[in-house]
Amino acid sequence: MAQDMSQESQDFTKGGRRDPAPPLILSASRATDIPAFYLPWFLKRLDMGHLTRINPFSGKRHSVDLTHARAVVYWSKNPGPLLEHLDEAERRLPFYVQFTLNDYEREGLEPGLPPLQKRIDTFRRLADRLGRERLVWRFDPLILTGRLDAAALLEKVRRLSEEIGPYTEKLVFSFADIAPYRRVASNLRKAGLAWRDFSDAEKDELARGIAACCRKESLVAATCCEKDDFSRYGIVANSCIDGNLLLRLRPDDALLRKFLLGPSSGRQLPLFGGEPPRLPKDRGQRPHCRCAPSRDVGTYGTCPHLCLYCYANGSPRQALERARKAAGDMDALLE
Repeated sequence: MAQDMSQESQDFTKGGRRDPAPPLILSASRATDIPAFYLPWFLKRLDMGHLTRINPFSGKRHSVDLTHARAVVYWSKNPGPLLEHLDEAERRLPFYVQFTLNDYEREGLEPGLPPLQKRIDTFRRLADRLGRERLVWRFDPLILTGRLDAAALLEKVRRLSEEIGPYTEKLVFSFADIAPYRRVASNLRKAGLAWRDFSDAEKDELARGIAACCRKESLVAATCCEKDDFSRYGIVANSCIDGNLLLRLRPDDALLRKFLLGPSSGRQLPLFGGEPPRLPKDRGQRPHCRCAPSRDVGTYGTCPHLCLYCYANGSPRQALERARKAAGDMDALLE
């Protein structure tokens, strides 16, 4: 078995480069929805101890060593398949789930997703299995269109918070930043959807309203990668790859503690309140990102959810073609 894996590893890294520093934390994934479409492939790769991803900028192959991984953060808009493989996933590595549950059905912004009610049911079932602390709700991004203003967005958040508030501990949100992503702007225009940036007043209105919804449902309200400070409403800046949560999932993991806490690795974490320790930041992310260092294991342009605001898909047609070629197995894209 070891000999076969070694030979396969050589095949996969041919023409590419090996991972210089095997990651301890895996992000699965900001680039594509692994729980929805590629979970059996990922679990198989965890067993094999390595995978290959394609650099979205250079197109080159990059081999990722998984043998030192201590935990996984799953990102998904439809983690229903994770429910089917939950015991398998639990046996591999400790994890929690970032579940993006938006209500954009009427606006057609997320055409490849199951109906909203089905996703709400999935959220509840997953929380029943994992526990509230391991399922983070994201309404992300908040986006303005010609038919969707700040008041309508807030009403959507309010209704969803009543539906799933008892099943999570945190709501994470961000304001759509379309202008820097020309392909996203183009995809929205081709779909006939006008968009515009949030004014400061609209951001404040939404932040204040979301904070009120969260207080009512006993949720932590948090922003993702936002430069604006809404702490006056009790909103915190989130760490989506949350080192403190991972340490609680693996309290006895000395290697993970040393990686995240450094010289403070022997210190007890505060259990009930108190200021959490400062953790290292992932320097490969945007300036306002507070995530702990991790390695993403997904490949861009492979998600058939086809969300119109997605920066990871170059075009809907290309994403569908690549997803069909992959057929649930990312390795097919390397052939």
